[in-house]
Amino acid sequence: MSHTSASAHKIRLSSFALEGFRPFFLFGALYAAVTILLWVPWYLGFLHVPTALSPVAWHQHELLFGYVPAIIAGFLLTAMPNWTKRKKLTGTPLVLLFLLWLAGRLSIFGSQYIGLTLASAIASSFLVVLGLYALREVVAAKNKRNYKLAAVIGLLAAAQALFLYEFSRFAHVEIAGRLAVATIILMIAIVGGRIIPTFTGNWLRKNNPGREPPPFGRFDLAVMLVSSLALAAWPAVQHFEALATPAAILMLLAGVLQLIRQARWCPERTLYEPLVAILHVGFLFLPLGFVLTGVAMMTDDSGFASAGIHAWTSGAIGTMTLAVMTRATRGHSSQALHAPISTVLVIYMPIVVAALLRIAAALAPQHTMLLLPLAALCWILSFGGFCVLYGKFLLASPKE
Repeated sequence: MSHTSASAHKIRLSSFALEGFRPFFLFGALYAAVTILLWVPWYLGFLHVPTALSPVAWHQHELLFGYVPAIIAGFLLTAMPNWTKRKKLTGTPLVLLFLLWLAGRLSIFGSQYIGLTLASAIASSFLVVLGLYALREVVAAKNKRNYKLAAVIGLLAAAQALFLYEFSRFAHVEIAGRLAVATIILMIAIVGGRIIPTFTGNWLRKNNPGREPPPFGRFDLAVMLVSSLALAAWPAVQHFEALATPAAILMLLAGVLQLIRQARWCPERTLYEPLVAILHVGFLFLPLGFVLTGVAMMTDDSGFASAGIHAWTSGAIGTMTLAVMTRATRGHSSQALHAPISTVLVIYMPIVVAALLRIAAALAPQHTMLLLPLAALCWILSFGGFCVLYGKFLLASPKE
């Protein structure tokens, strides 16, 4: 290797450890693509993954506790210094935190060989460390507004511990999966309720003056209260059947209220800028998930139940995380806050199609063998596309 190429390689490695979004967004997206690339043929019986978890449990665990925590880490490690005015995590501590996440993925993948107990201890440590770091930062800065985000990370860590316990004890998972999805959806409702109106208002003032999203008020607080109650009741229904009807009503009400809440953010006025519009498209899957889940609880229909979960996971989680990742990457790498046509065609369109196909597969299970691989292909294209199109920004020196 020449001196010039070695120097360039060193610069890229140092820039990679400069900000939290760089390693976690890139490898989180790569992992999201690889897990689905492995899971679908495994689920359909064409290959085997050497994990102690079942195909469905591995798929759930690695989306909820593998991919999502990586993106949460990338977002929080980048945004938190702005919230707290404290020094950001960089260099060796950042690399060690990333390696802890990576160790969790490898341990769960190979848990058939090392045992689920050891794998669980390794995999669970990442969220615990991330949660303690977030708590330390907000407490030190007396940033009370963000205490709830540290609490949500703690709740997600508890859900992971319960998930692994449930599987090791009963060979399947009930409460923990719902608790994890509910926690992540609550976080999307909180963070989305901050960034979507803010980014929308900023863009509208510069490009389309007129009606703007209103500030957070009593209506938003009421919506979040109803949504929180609905999400809290959802896992509890599995052991307290008497809660089924009240929980279903809360779900339907939360869906309608979240849709009204989003309509107040002027989504129709952002269509000329995909970088803003995709946030609204992603958030739209959140009320859809509430409604589908509410219908499922009213009718005891497993198809609607699966459709609701995938509206939240493939739809809200998949689309919202990619929307945040593309915007944050462009903003922090000195790129224009505009989504070029390549981003729209290769990242945004496939993830929305993937979510719609996955919801359709749940509602029409007789077509699973067609719809599931198509949804997986679109998912892989979207996250793989992010790695290709945005990897160069994530790996580049801030001066490049």
